[in-house]
Amino acid sequence: MMFPEIALFVFASAVICVGCLVPASWLPPIRNDKWMHFIAFAGLSVLARLVVHSNEELVYWFAGLLLAGLLIEILQHWVPGRQFCWRDMAANTAGVGTIASLLFFYSFVDHVG
Repeated sequence: MMFPEIALFVFASAVICVGCLVPASWLPPIRNDKWMHFIAFAGLSVLARLVVHSNEELVYWFAGLLLAGLLIEILQHWVPGRQFCWRDMAANTAGVGTIASLLFFYSFVDHVG
């Protein structure tokens, strides 16, 4: 693990958590924020890959990201104007899953070729 990558991951995670847990009235009106959820969790997945170097450890990091997304959605119950949304959770999962799939495919192609 390298310090700059860890620092960037922690900073990005904090920014995403704050953005997800501030009252809705503090945010600009967004009609559909699912792409933001997808991009945020895909980005965290890419950063996680930079932090760890074994696929086994990366699986745990991806699971942790999915649990963090679930926890954020649950905590929104107590944030004014926010609520748990299965579609947000699906977008978070799709972001992590897309990066995991791409990394798996890249690893597979790299080992075959």
